[in-house]
Amino acid sequence: MCSKMVWMAAVAALALVAVSPADAAECHSHPDPNAKGNFNPIWEGQPTFVREVKNAKLYTIGTGENKIDVVHLWGTPYEMGVAHATLANASVQALINKVWGYLEDQVAQAINGTVHNLKPQFVELIAEFGMDAALELEVDATNKYTPKHFNDELQGLADASGVPFKKIQHVHLIGELTKGSCSMYGASNTATVGGKLLQLRALDWDVDGPFKDYPEIVIYHPNEDNGHPFANIAWSGFIGSITGMSSEQMAISEIGVSFPDETFGKESRFGIPFTYILRDIIQFDTSLADAEKRLTDAHRTCDLIFGVGDGKANGGFRSVQYSASVANFYDDKTMQPTADWHPRMTDVVYYGMDWLCPTYTQVLHDQLAKHHGNITAEVTIQDIVPIVQTGDLHTAIYDLTDSVLHVAVAAGTGFSGPPMAYDRTFLKVDMKAMWAEAPPAV
Repeated sequence: MCSKMVWMAAVAALALVAVSPADAAECHSHPDPNAKGNFNPIWEGQPTFVREVKNAKLYTIGTGENKIDVVHLWGTPYEMGVAHATLANASVQALINKVWGYLEDQVAQAINGTVHNLKPQFVELIAEFGMDAALELEVDATNKYTPKHFNDELQGLADASGVPFKKIQHVHLIGELTKGSCSMYGASNTATVGGKLLQLRALDWDVDGPFKDYPEIVIYHPNEDNGHPFANIAWSGFIGSITGMSSEQMAISEIGVSFPDETFGKESRFGIPFTYILRDIIQFDTSLADAEKRLTDAHRTCDLIFGVGDGKANGGFRSVQYSASVANFYDDKTMQPTADWHPRMTDVVYYGMDWLCPTYTQVLHDQLAKHHGNITAEVTIQDIVPIVQTGDLHTAIYDLTDSVLHVAVAAGTGFSGPPMAYDRTFLKVDMKAMWAEAPPAV
């Protein structure tokens, strides 16, 4: 009875952690004014087959120190989890265990008052209850809103990898617990060559963590009653989505908001983890209207900016101001916030590093304005992301009209060349061929 009362008190404390919006402030870092373009040749080869098991195939794309594993999965969510860990057991185990160690290191740094990447609310919970209990409180706060197929897939990963289910479940809450700064744009019609819909997702996170050593693209081929083919661009064994696109010509972008204004209202710990709702968009939704309804109806949690693109004829791009209090959708004519460093631009919606980040947003604007009417994936690679210096952990450019992906990842440990993804070799991937991959013969 006492332990139950303590736990109920802990849950109550969790509810009090994030009831007030942050005071408005602005980021102060800025890109290097002497940044150079990225003129590395783009890799345009074919995937190399490695091996297959029941319900899964493994390929690699790229060459040398610019390779990414590509995993294809079939079956039920549980079968996909089993197949994933069976096919790539060593990397799945390593990623999960090293992310756990990364969280422990971040906690130690937070307790010692040194530089860390954890959200203040989570640090408060750790100080009160310890890391394990704080993570389990986060599970309790989100589990009610987490669709069953996620835990089914995690259970499959656990059963086939030998990593405890709870450890995997806790690691998958990392997006809710840590801070990141990212950038995005959606550009179409008069802004791009041929009027294509192009979407940028630049992930700026912790290049000193373990993520850079385990890049992976998973191509899901769900059963007919469980969505359509989609790509999750992340790391070995991580099933939530922060970067991805689908066979329905839809894609997602995401920015963590450390500098909101009062229009965000309140945050909450109680709701669906954002990496899960973003994945549900690319797994199940077939239009912007579907995605808008999903986000509007959801029990939302933390302050974020999303980008959702739909490359079909009646599609388009929307940015989303996302918090527990609001889900506001913007196009090029309504984009917020309004400021002299964030002017509206015809057929372009864009954000640099945060909601209130004049230094990066202004440079992103200037590069997009410089190339307005001639924006392509190649131009983005050569003279937008390396000048803005955004997308250090990975950078994805989606051509949603033709279903083509350009992607680069940060240098792994001990690799040569530039450390940041935006300065490295980009890989061009025909996603129509990915969607059409035949299942394994075994």
